[in-house]
Amino acid sequence: MMVNIMINRLKVTFGAAALSLLAGTALAQTPDAELVQKGAYVARLGDCVACHTALHGTAYAGGLEIKSPIGTIYSTNITPDPTYGIGRYTYEEFDEAVRHGIRKDGSTLYPAMPYPSFSRMTKEDTRALYAYFMHGVQPVAQPDKQPEISWPMSMRWPLSIWRMMFSPSPKDFTPAPGTDPEVARGEYLVTGAGHCGACHTPRGFAMQEKALDASGGPDFLAGGAPIDNWVAPSLRNDPNVGLGRWSEDDIYLFLKSGRIDHSAVFGGMGDVVAWSTQYFTDDDLHAIAKYLKSLPPVPPSQAPYTYDATTANTLASGNFANIPGADTYVKECAICHRNDGGGVPRMFPPLAGNPVVVTDDPTSLVNVIAHGGVLPPSNWAPSAVAMPGYSKTLSAQQIADVVNFIRTSWGNKAQGTVSAADVAKLRDTGAPVSSAGWNSTSSGWLVFQPQPYGHGWTFAPQTHTGVDNAQ
Repeated sequence: MMVNIMINRLKVTFGAAALSLLAGTALAQTPDAELVQKGAYVARLGDCVACHTALHGTAYAGGLEIKSPIGTIYSTNITPDPTYGIGRYTYEEFDEAVRHGIRKDGSTLYPAMPYPSFSRMTKEDTRALYAYFMHGVQPVAQPDKQPEISWPMSMRWPLSIWRMMFSPSPKDFTPAPGTDPEVARGEYLVTGAGHCGACHTPRGFAMQEKALDASGGPDFLAGGAPIDNWVAPSLRNDPNVGLGRWSEDDIYLFLKSGRIDHSAVFGGMGDVVAWSTQYFTDDDLHAIAKYLKSLPPVPPSQAPYTYDATTANTLASGNFANIPGADTYVKECAICHRNDGGGVPRMFPPLAGNPVVVTDDPTSLVNVIAHGGVLPPSNWAPSAVAMPGYSKTLSAQQIADVVNFIRTSWGNKAQGTVSAADVAKLRDTGAPVSSAGWNSTSSGWLVFQPQPYGHGWTFAPQTHTGVDNAQ
C-alpha cells in the first residue's frame, strides 16, 4: 500500500513538473505585449492592412484585387491561420518574404509586394512585425485567390531574375555618417517601411523603380504613373509640381489629417492617410517632413508659379461665353472652388497653382471630375467631404473643356490639351489619359503608356476610401 502511495505521489510530482515545463515553454514562445504593440505600429508604418484587406473584407485576410498588364493578382492572407495564412511561418521564413521577396515554398513574390523597399528594414522591426502577426492578429481561415495570369506569364521563375536585378540584398538601414538623426529616421520611413517610392517614383522598362533613394538622382520620388487613374505626384522640392511651396508643417499636417489650407488628400492617397499615416507618432511625421524637405533640389519643370487674377475677373464679369469650359466651371465647380480658384481651406482644395492640376499628366483631374472623389475622415479631421462625379451629367467634350480651362487659368500653365476622346476612354474603359504630346518620360516607349510602367498596371489595389464602413 505504501508503495502505491509513493508511486502516485511521484506521478503527481512529475506531472506538475511537466506542466510547469510546458507552461514555461509556452511563455517563452509568446512575446511580451510591448513587442507585439511595437509590431502593430510597424504594420501601420508599412500600411500592410490596406493591401491585405479586401473591400468589405476582414483585416489582413487578403483577397484585394491588383490589376497588372499580365493579369490580375490578389493580395494574400497574412493572418496567423495555420492552413490559409502564415501561421506556420518561422521568423526566418517571414523575413525571407518581407525583406527578400521569397515565399515559404522558395518561389519569388510578385513585386506588387514592395520588398525592394522593405529590404532596408531593420531586423528589429521585422521581428516586432512577426510578433504582431503571430500574436496580435486573429487568424482567419480564408483561402487565397489564385492569380488570373495566363501562361507563360504565370511562370514564377522569371521573377527570381527580376528580383536579383532590381531588389537590393537585405541589409539593415544605416544612415550616411553625419546625417541628422531626425532626417535619418525620416529617410528610413520613406525609403523603407513606408515604401513611398513604390507609387511616387517612375518605373523603368522592367517595371522597376528607377531609384530607391536619393542616390538615384532626380528620378527618386519624381512622381509615378497613374495608379487606379490617380497620378502619384512628385515629392521633390519642385515649386510647381512637387513640394517646393510646402513647409515641413504642411507635410506633417497633411499626413496626419489628410488636409491643409492648400491641399486635400484624395484617391489612393486617401487610403494611405486613413489606414496608415494618421497613426504615426508626431516625431515620425516631422521626421518624414524634414527628410523630404532635405532632398537635393531638382530642375524645376516649369517657370515658378505666379497667380494671375485675369480668370477671376473674367468670370466675375460674366463675359466668358466664348471661353470653352468657363460656363461649365461657373455652373458646376465655382460654388466650391470659387471664381478665383482658391477653394475653401481644408475642405475644397485650390485649383490655382495646384500641383495635381499643372502636372504633365492630367489623368487625376479628368478622373476626379468624371468619377468624383472622397476626402476621408481621420482621427484629427473627422468630417468627410465628397466631390460628385460628372460622368453622367456632363458630356466627354464638356469635361475635356473644363479640364483644359482649369489647367490654363489663374496662372496655371499646364502643357497639352485633353480631348473628348481622352475623357471617353477613361470614363468608359478605365484607361488613363494618353500622355502623347506632353509627357516626355514616355518618349520611345510605345507600349508603355503613360510612362514605361505598363499600360493598365495599377501596382496598387482598389481604393478603400469611401467604401469600407469600418474605416
